[in-house]
Amino acid sequence: MSKGSHLGHKAKKRFGQNFLHDDAVISKIVDAINPEPDENLVEIGPGLGALTEPVIERAGAISVVELDRDLAHRLRHHPFLASKLTIYETDALKFDFSQLSSEKPLRLFGNLPYNISTPLIFHLLTFNQQVKDMHFMLQKEVVERMAAAPNCKAYGRLSIMTQYQCQVIPVMEIGPEAFNPAPKVDSAIVRLVPHQTIKNPAKDITTLNKVCLAAFNQRRKTIRNSFKKLLTVEQIESLGIDAGIRPDNLTPDQYITIANFLSDQPINDMD
Repeated sequence: MSKGSHLGHKAKKRFGQNFLHDDAVISKIVDAINPEPDENLVEIGPGLGALTEPVIERAGAISVVELDRDLAHRLRHHPFLASKLTIYETDALKFDFSQLSSEKPLRLFGNLPYNISTPLIFHLLTFNQQVKDMHFMLQKEVVERMAAAPNCKAYGRLSIMTQYQCQVIPVMEIGPEAFNPAPKVDSAIVRLVPHQTIKNPAKDITTLNKVCLAAFNQRRKTIRNSFKKLLTVEQIESLGIDAGIRPDNLTPDQYITIANFLSDQPINDMD
Protein backbone atom coordinates (compact mmCIF):
# COMPACT_ATOMS: atom_id res chain seq x y z
CA MET A 1 0.00 0.00 0.00
CA SER A 2 1.38 3.43 -0.86
CA LYS A 3 2.43 5.60 2.04
CA GLY A 4 0.92 9.04 2.29
CA SER A 5 3.32 11.94 1.93
CA HIS A 6 4.35 13.84 5.03
CA LEU A 7 2.21 16.78 3.92
CA GLY A 8 -1.06 14.87 3.78
CA HIS A 9 -2.28 11.66 5.34
CA LYS A 10 -3.55 9.09 2.86
CA ALA A 11 -6.63 7.31 4.20
CA LYS A 12 -5.88 3.68 4.97
CA LYS A 13 -8.34 1.12 3.71
CA ARG A 14 -7.47 -1.43 6.39
CA PHE A 15 -8.52 1.05 9.10
CA GLY A 16 -11.70 1.98 7.21
CA GLN A 17 -10.68 5.63 7.22
CA ASN A 18 -12.92 8.33 5.73
CA PHE A 19 -12.09 11.82 6.94
CA LEU A 20 -14.70 14.51 7.50
CA HIS A 21 -13.94 17.80 5.81
CA ASP A 22 -17.26 19.69 5.50
CA ASP A 23 -17.20 22.54 8.03
CA ALA A 24 -20.99 22.99 8.10
CA VAL A 25 -21.50 19.30 8.84
CA ILE A 26 -18.71 19.29 11.46
CA SER A 27 -20.29 22.25 13.19
CA LYS A 28 -23.72 20.53 13.34
CA ILE A 29 -22.14 17.36 14.78
CA VAL A 30 -20.31 19.32 17.48
CA ASP A 31 -23.58 21.12 18.34
CA ALA A 32 -25.27 17.71 18.67
CA ILE A 33 -22.53 16.49 21.02
CA ASN A 34 -22.66 19.80 22.92
CA PRO A 35 -19.32 19.41 24.73
CA GLU A 36 -18.83 21.40 27.95
CA PRO A 37 -15.68 22.24 29.93
CA ASP A 38 -14.58 19.66 32.54
CA GLU A 39 -16.57 16.79 31.02
CA ASN A 40 -15.02 13.35 30.57
CA LEU A 41 -14.99 13.40 26.75
CA VAL A 42 -13.41 10.55 24.82
CA GLU A 43 -13.08 10.52 21.04
CA ILE A 44 -12.70 7.21 19.23
CA GLY A 45 -10.67 7.44 16.03
CA PRO A 46 -9.90 11.18 15.93
CA GLY A 47 -8.28 10.83 12.49
CA LEU A 48 -7.07 14.20 11.25
CA GLY A 49 -8.82 16.02 14.10
CA ALA A 50 -11.88 17.35 12.24
CA LEU A 51 -14.08 16.88 15.33
CA THR A 52 -11.22 16.97 17.85
CA GLU A 53 -10.36 20.65 17.30
CA PRO A 54 -13.86 22.15 17.61
CA VAL A 55 -14.69 19.87 20.58
CA ILE A 56 -11.50 20.96 22.38
CA GLU A 57 -12.36 24.62 21.67
CA ARG A 58 -15.50 24.12 23.75
CA ALA A 59 -14.33 21.52 26.26
CA GLY A 60 -10.71 22.43 26.96
CA ALA A 61 -9.27 18.90 27.00
CA ILE A 62 -10.27 15.39 25.91
CA SER A 63 -8.93 11.83 25.66
CA VAL A 64 -8.61 10.08 22.30
CA VAL A 65 -8.22 6.45 21.27
CA GLU A 66 -6.37 6.07 17.95
CA LEU A 67 -5.01 2.87 16.40
CA ASP A 68 -3.18 4.42 13.44
CA ARG A 69 0.41 5.11 14.55
CA ASP A 70 0.91 7.91 12.01
CA LEU A 71 -2.22 9.75 13.14
CA ALA A 72 -1.38 9.31 16.84
CA HIS A 73 2.10 10.73 16.11
CA ARG A 74 0.56 13.64 14.25
CA LEU A 75 -1.74 14.46 17.21
CA ARG A 76 1.16 14.23 19.69
CA HIS A 77 3.01 16.91 17.72
CA HIS A 78 0.02 19.08 16.83
CA PRO A 79 0.82 22.73 17.68
CA PHE A 80 -2.63 23.49 19.11
CA LEU A 81 -4.04 20.14 20.21
CA ALA A 82 -1.10 18.22 21.71
CA SER A 83 -1.21 19.84 25.17
CA LYS A 84 -4.97 19.30 25.47
CA LEU A 85 -5.05 15.62 24.52
CA THR A 86 -4.51 12.39 26.41
CA ILE A 87 -3.73 9.92 23.62
CA TYR A 88 -4.28 6.16 23.90
CA GLU A 89 -2.60 4.56 20.91
CA THR A 90 -4.53 1.31 20.85
CA ASP A 91 -7.36 -0.64 19.26
CA ALA A 92 -10.75 0.64 20.50
CA LEU A 93 -12.16 -2.89 20.03
CA LYS A 94 -9.81 -4.18 22.75
CA PHE A 95 -9.55 -1.06 24.91
CA ASP A 96 -10.90 -1.08 28.47
CA PHE A 97 -12.85 2.18 28.54
CA SER A 98 -13.63 1.73 32.24
CA GLN A 99 -10.06 2.89 32.98
CA LEU A 100 -11.08 6.34 31.74
CA SER A 101 -14.14 6.59 33.96
CA SER A 102 -13.97 8.79 37.04
CA GLU A 103 -16.61 10.52 39.14
CA LYS A 104 -17.51 12.14 35.80
CA PRO A 105 -19.30 9.72 33.44
CA LEU A 106 -17.83 9.11 30.01
CA ARG A 107 -19.11 10.96 26.98
CA LEU A 108 -17.95 8.97 23.96
CA PHE A 109 -17.99 10.26 20.39
CA GLY A 110 -16.38 9.63 17.04
CA ASN A 111 -16.55 8.91 13.36
CA LEU A 112 -16.36 5.12 13.74
CA PRO A 113 -14.65 2.98 11.09
CA TYR A 114 -17.55 1.42 9.21
CA ASN A 115 -15.82 -1.94 8.78
CA ILE A 116 -15.83 -2.59 12.56
CA SER A 117 -18.77 -0.46 13.70
CA THR A 118 -21.08 -3.28 14.86
CA PRO A 119 -18.52 -5.20 16.98
CA LEU A 120 -17.28 -1.87 18.33
CA ILE A 121 -20.80 -0.82 19.40
CA PHE A 122 -21.23 -4.18 21.18
CA HIS A 123 -17.88 -3.65 22.95
CA LEU A 124 -18.79 -0.09 24.02
CA LEU A 125 -22.19 -1.19 25.35
CA THR A 126 -20.36 -3.31 27.96
CA PHE A 127 -19.20 -0.04 29.61
CA ASN A 128 -22.73 1.39 29.75
CA GLN A 129 -22.69 1.94 33.49
CA GLN A 130 -19.81 4.39 33.19
CA VAL A 131 -21.27 6.23 30.20
CA LYS A 132 -23.48 9.32 30.11
CA ASP A 133 -23.99 9.30 26.33
CA MET A 134 -22.41 8.39 23.00
CA HIS A 135 -22.52 10.22 19.66
CA PHE A 136 -21.30 8.27 16.67
CA MET A 137 -21.07 8.75 12.96
CA LEU A 138 -21.99 5.45 11.37
CA GLN A 139 -23.19 4.05 8.10
CA LYS A 140 -26.81 5.22 7.77
CA GLU A 141 -27.95 1.60 7.41
CA VAL A 142 -26.37 0.71 10.79
CA VAL A 143 -28.21 3.59 12.51
CA GLU A 144 -31.46 2.42 10.88
CA ARG A 145 -30.82 -1.09 12.22
CA MET A 146 -30.13 0.25 15.72
CA ALA A 147 -33.37 2.24 15.78
CA ALA A 148 -35.58 -0.34 13.98
CA ALA A 149 -38.84 -1.62 15.46
CA PRO A 150 -40.23 -5.16 14.99
CA ASN A 151 -41.84 -6.19 11.68
CA CYS A 152 -39.34 -4.43 9.44
CA LYS A 153 -36.31 -5.58 7.46
CA ALA A 154 -33.78 -3.50 9.41
CA TYR A 155 -34.86 -5.02 12.75
CA GLY A 156 -32.44 -7.57 14.19
CA ARG A 157 -29.93 -8.40 16.90
CA LEU A 158 -28.36 -4.93 16.76
CA SER A 159 -31.81 -3.29 17.26
CA ILE A 160 -32.68 -5.45 20.26
CA MET A 161 -29.30 -5.38 22.01
CA THR A 162 -28.85 -1.62 21.53
CA GLN A 163 -32.41 -0.64 22.50
CA TYR A 164 -32.29 -2.95 25.52
CA GLN A 165 -29.34 -0.97 26.87
CA CYS A 166 -29.84 2.53 25.46
CA GLN A 167 -32.25 5.06 24.12
CA VAL A 168 -31.41 5.24 20.39
CA ILE A 169 -31.85 8.70 18.84
CA PRO A 170 -30.98 9.22 15.15
CA VAL A 171 -29.71 12.82 14.96
CA MET A 172 -28.90 13.64 11.32
CA GLU A 173 -28.00 12.12 7.97
CA ILE A 174 -24.81 12.99 6.09
CA GLY A 175 -24.02 12.44 2.41
CA PRO A 176 -20.75 10.96 1.08
CA GLU A 177 -19.52 14.36 -0.15
CA ALA A 178 -18.75 15.45 3.43
CA PHE A 179 -15.85 12.94 3.53
CA ASN A 180 -12.52 12.36 1.91
CA PRO A 181 -12.38 9.81 0.38
CA ALA A 182 -16.14 9.80 -0.20
CA PRO A 183 -17.61 6.50 1.05
CA LYS A 184 -20.01 4.58 -1.18
CA VAL A 185 -22.76 4.86 1.42
CA ASP A 186 -24.73 7.51 3.27
CA SER A 187 -23.82 8.18 6.89
CA ALA A 188 -25.77 9.25 9.95
CA ILE A 189 -25.16 10.47 13.49
CA VAL A 190 -26.77 8.53 16.32
CA ARG A 191 -27.07 9.50 19.98
CA LEU A 192 -27.10 6.60 22.46
CA VAL A 193 -28.17 7.34 26.03
CA PRO A 194 -27.80 4.37 28.42
CA HIS A 195 -30.99 3.61 30.36
CA GLN A 196 -30.76 4.55 34.03
CA THR A 197 -33.00 1.61 34.86
CA ILE A 198 -34.10 -1.24 32.63
CA LYS A 199 -37.84 -1.87 32.96
CA ASN A 200 -37.70 -5.51 31.92
CA PRO A 201 -34.19 -6.75 32.75
CA ALA A 202 -32.60 -9.81 31.19
CA LYS A 203 -31.18 -12.16 33.83
CA ASP A 204 -28.13 -12.71 31.65
CA ILE A 205 -27.25 -10.43 28.75
CA THR A 206 -25.04 -13.09 27.15
CA THR A 207 -28.04 -15.42 26.94
CA LEU A 208 -30.13 -12.62 25.40
CA ASN A 209 -27.41 -12.08 22.80
CA LYS A 210 -27.28 -15.82 22.01
CA VAL A 211 -31.05 -15.97 21.60
CA CYS A 212 -30.91 -13.04 19.16
CA LEU A 213 -28.04 -14.63 17.26
CA ALA A 214 -29.91 -17.93 16.94
CA ALA A 215 -33.02 -16.13 15.70
CA PHE A 216 -31.49 -13.75 13.17
CA ASN A 217 -28.93 -16.16 11.74
CA GLN A 218 -31.96 -17.70 10.04
CA ARG A 219 -34.31 -14.74 9.91
CA ARG A 220 -36.46 -16.13 7.07
CA LYS A 221 -37.36 -19.23 9.08
CA THR A 222 -40.08 -19.44 11.68
CA ILE A 223 -38.89 -19.39 15.28
CA ARG A 224 -39.82 -23.06 15.80
CA ASN A 225 -36.90 -23.73 13.40
CA SER A 226 -34.46 -21.04 14.44
CA PHE A 227 -34.85 -21.93 18.14
CA LYS A 228 -34.98 -25.69 17.76
CA LYS A 229 -31.58 -26.15 19.48
CA LEU A 230 -32.72 -23.98 22.38
CA LEU A 231 -36.42 -24.67 23.00
CA THR A 232 -39.17 -27.06 22.02
CA VAL A 233 -42.30 -25.76 20.32
CA GLU A 234 -44.20 -26.52 23.56
CA GLN A 235 -41.78 -24.36 25.57
CA ILE A 236 -42.14 -21.47 23.11
CA GLU A 237 -45.94 -21.72 23.21
CA SER A 238 -45.87 -21.99 27.04
CA LEU A 239 -44.35 -18.48 27.06
CA GLY A 240 -47.38 -17.17 25.16
CA ILE A 241 -45.42 -16.86 21.91
CA ASP A 242 -46.61 -18.27 18.57
CA ALA A 243 -43.91 -20.67 17.29
CA GLY A 244 -45.04 -20.04 13.70
CA ILE A 245 -43.89 -16.41 13.50
CA ARG A 246 -40.56 -15.14 12.21
CA PRO A 247 -37.71 -13.60 14.23
CA ASP A 248 -38.54 -10.05 13.10
CA ASN A 249 -42.11 -10.39 14.43
CA LEU A 250 -41.00 -10.80 18.07
CA THR A 251 -40.76 -7.74 20.28
CA PRO A 252 -37.61 -7.05 22.34
CA ASP A 253 -39.64 -7.98 25.46
CA GLN A 254 -40.44 -11.38 23.95
CA TYR A 255 -36.74 -11.99 23.32
CA ILE A 256 -36.09 -11.12 26.97
CA THR A 257 -38.88 -13.54 28.04
CA ILE A 258 -37.22 -16.35 26.05
CA ALA A 259 -33.73 -15.50 27.35
CA ASN A 260 -34.95 -15.40 30.96
CA PHE A 261 -36.73 -18.75 30.52
CA LEU A 262 -33.45 -20.26 29.26
CA SER A 263 -31.46 -18.63 32.09
CA ASP A 264 -33.75 -20.40 34.57
CA GLN A 265 -33.14 -23.85 33.06
CA PRO A 266 -30.71 -25.91 35.19
CA ILE A 267 -28.73 -26.97 32.13
CA ASN A 268 -29.10 -25.45 28.73
CA ASP A 269 -26.73 -26.27 25.98
CA MET A 270 -26.71 -22.89 24.31
CA ASP A 271 -23.41 -23.24 22.51
